[in-house]
Amino acid sequence: MRLLFAGTPQTAVPSLHALLASRHDVVAVLTRPDAHVGRRGALTASPVARAAEDAGLAVLKPASIRTAEFAAQLRALNVDAVAVVAFGALVPEYLLALPPRGWVNLHFSLLPAWRGAAPVQAAIRAGDDVTGASTFLIEKGLDTGPVYGTVTESIRPTDTAGDLLARLADSGARLLVATFDGLADGTLTAVPQPADGVSHAPKITVADAAVDFRAPALAVDRLIRSVTPEPGAWTASKWGRLGIGPVTVVRDATVALAPGEIAAGKRDVLVGTASGPVRLSTVQQPGKRPLPAADWARGARIDPGDRLGEPDRAGPHLAEELI
Repeated sequence: MRLLFAGTPQTAVPSLHALLASRHDVVAVLTRPDAHVGRRGALTASPVARAAEDAGLAVLKPASIRTAEFAAQLRALNVDAVAVVAFGALVPEYLLALPPRGWVNLHFSLLPAWRGAAPVQAAIRAGDDVTGASTFLIEKGLDTGPVYGTVTESIRPTDTAGDLLARLADSGARLLVATFDGLADGTLTAVPQPADGVSHAPKITVADAAVDFRAPALAVDRLIRSVTPEPGAWTASKWGRLGIGPVTVVRDATVALAPGEIAAGKRDVLVGTASGPVRLSTVQQPGKRPLPAADWARGARIDPGDRLGEPDRAGPHLAEELI
């Protein structure tokens, strides 16, 4: 099949590579415009754009796909379908109708579970044991279209969103190629999603990544893993906004700590929750690199009763960092 590939982040690159290695013909790539990245705000092409340029493909970076100019470009490409993986923009109906086989999306959940922008994060936060990826035909509704195929993936107890998404990006790439193989051969038919089991996974914000140590330890663990590496878990404190790496739930704690209360030893740092302590792995103070928690604690001058998650003790620069 003759394809346009639409995608933006690193997660989409394995799918682009898999389609380029398949029997299908990727004639061009559609991606988001270059963006300012890093502390210096350098204008940077998306990972998909860089991969496409390395492969010698034409790259389209329209500021908006809702223009007559882009519609004309899509018609001129004369593709059978558009393969979509984390493109990052909603597609209007009139564009969906242009390719004969439509726009086929790879979504990182077992639809209809976790429709939306952050399905992997939602699955980890909810404590799901199994997730997966689905290919489906995009229609007007958000992730509501009929499904072509799925693959499943177990969620491991220590998985971060980054870990799980990396595995799904690889298995999902194989699923996407198999989907286009089936469409080309006429052996694959999309099946409508069931009405039951629908759940939603909206985009994760920085505010969503704030750790509430008043929650049970398992909930704290899942929240932190679900927002690692992006946007990154954080907590208010007297040292400013601290970045928090994945934690370990302490099953046999010998110390009782109030929610957010810190107990620093020579080798580890515990923080209380509603159900028992968790052990910190890394801590990052504003403007500094992440440190092992014990190393951070040695220089932090922790006083008895100090707690994490108390905005009123976070220092004057916390509000500035959140703007």
